[in-house]
Amino acid sequence: MIDHDRLKRILEAAIFAAGQPLGIGQLEELFEEADRPSHTELAKALEALALDCAGRGVELVEVASGFRYQVKADVHAHVARLWTERQSRYSRALMETLALIAYR
Repeated sequence: MIDHDRLKRILEAAIFAAGQPLGIGQLEELFEEADRPSHTELAKALEALALDCAGRGVELVEVASGFRYQVKADVHAHVARLWTERQSRYSRALMETLALIAYR
């Protein structure tokens, strides 16, 4: 049996390190069968993690495919400046080809 604080730390690290949202089933698979927390324990730990983010710039959210950390909306405009996109330029030939495809 894993104590609550260690469970929170394990879940936090896994969700943070994952490249995509993690579902409850995936989070359960982080543990050996003997140490596997129940759904209730996982839910309580995830709720506690969400509450821990109250004064931070990130939040733990549940999306369709699981749980993930994301930047809060009130600081998103500042963080978005890290990812500057260059406006793509299309050649005249490409634009004419696309116009023909759209016309058909």
